[in-house]
Amino acid sequence: MNPSVLLYVQHLLGIGHLERALRLARALSREGMRVTLVCGGKGLASREKIAAERVVQLPPIKAGDSSFRTLIDGRGERVGEALCAERRTALLAAYRQARPEALILESFPFGRRAFRFELDPLIAAARAQNPRPLLFSSIRDILVAPQSEEKSREITARVREEFDAVLVHADPSLVTLERSFPAAREIADRLYYTGYIGREELPPNSPLGAGEVVVSAGGGAVGGPLLRAALEARRKGCLSGVPWRLFAGANLPLEEYAALQPGLQKGVVLERHREDFADRLFACRVSVSQAGYNTMLDILAARARAVVVPFASGREIEQTLRAEIFASLGLVEVVAEKDLTPERLGAAIARAALRPQMDLAIATDGALKSAEIVARMLALRSRQFRSAASEAIMPQ
Repeated sequence: MNPSVLLYVQHLLGIGHLERALRLARALSREGMRVTLVCGGKGLASREKIAAERVVQLPPIKAGDSSFRTLIDGRGERVGEALCAERRTALLAAYRQARPEALILESFPFGRRAFRFELDPLIAAARAQNPRPLLFSSIRDILVAPQSEEKSREITARVREEFDAVLVHADPSLVTLERSFPAAREIADRLYYTGYIGREELPPNSPLGAGEVVVSAGGGAVGGPLLRAALEARRKGCLSGVPWRLFAGANLPLEEYAALQPGLQKGVVLERHREDFADRLFACRVSVSQAGYNTMLDILAARARAVVVPFASGREIEQTLRAEIFASLGLVEVVAEKDLTPERLGAAIARAALRPQMDLAIATDGALKSAEIVARMLALRSRQFRSAASEAIMPQ
């Protein structure tokens, strides 16, 4: 029977973690594994795209705001012990039903530490199983650095004690984990660089959205300032002779979305989301966005001229570091979130429009490589078990 894999993902504000997990789930399935996807964030909207044998939606939890200090439930109320207990029970039940040979935790223990109430019991259940499943951590290229060396030591100790491998979804020729997590050197033997988890396939050549300025706010939860600055930049004359298309994202609050609609100029289209969003970047005049993992990969795949305004609230450094790396290679214009004004954004868009198309060759087949690593480690362990079993029954 094909091996069973349980993949856990918890997205709190944006949709990047979820999108990366979905791409990984599809690759694992194509590699012949039976995938159980456990989602702890807001409900999945398009399950037909999920290549998993089983999807388990836990009672959703999300961040109360961009500071991530408060977690709230689907009704907007602060998370309490009753909800934690409900989720813990559901997660352990999903684990027992899947009986996985491999357990993949997105972000943990490097992130999502607020969810130890359910992940610690899950890991304990896995370690108590005989034979126990292989345990993988799945992380992006750049992490939010721990607040203290003590926390760094705790993370590395857990990796060494409990995890078989850390799948780092990055190309080390561009950035290594030590850039944002210096203690990575202490777990170097556990790190497997997979390449970035990019799109599975590129669209055929198409004039779709040709010449547009495409402004996107990712999931939209914190995209309001970028959208407002972009609209005002066009009103002030920035590339006003070409069409603009703004994608607000599904999570932009309804009142903010409604406030953007009155007075849209001719040639400006405002939409929540389109399935062909990434395809439109291939022929766009300029892409304007934040600097999230998936968005930057979409820009790179399209070789689009781009302006990025990295999300930088609180302790968030991920998008700023990623934007700085791309800017250092001359690939994008960057406007810091604290410096965002219509004038600065407009000037950056005008500069980007004059750039040649970006061109950077990095590994973007990270989903496939991750699935191959998991399959290879499972096969190796299976051979070791068979060998040990054979030795046990041989006459002494």
